[in-house]
Amino acid sequence: MTKTVVKEKAARYGNTEFEDYIEIRPGVRSGKPCFKGTRITVYDVLEYLAGGMTEVELLADFPTLTPQHIRAARAFSDAHKLQLAPGSTA
Repeated sequence: MTKTVVKEKAARYGNTEFEDYIEIRPGVRSGKPCFKGTRITVYDVLEYLAGGMTEVELLADFPTLTPQHIRAARAFSDAHKLQLAPGSTA
């Protein structure tokens, strides 16, 4: 996917470019995409949202995350065409 396409998709989520918030570190969480500076995976956040957790509840449970992190997770999901269903494991 080109940088232009990623920027266009990110524009739908308040100009959040997920690359600013998400990184992959091979030694952390088996190389799954995590939010920078944390061990919280993007997939965990997406699964909580798919399971019905609200953004407010998610931010209360993970105080290191911000609304921008959640927008980045959604942009990441959209860019990678992820379809997580409740009860799935990524």
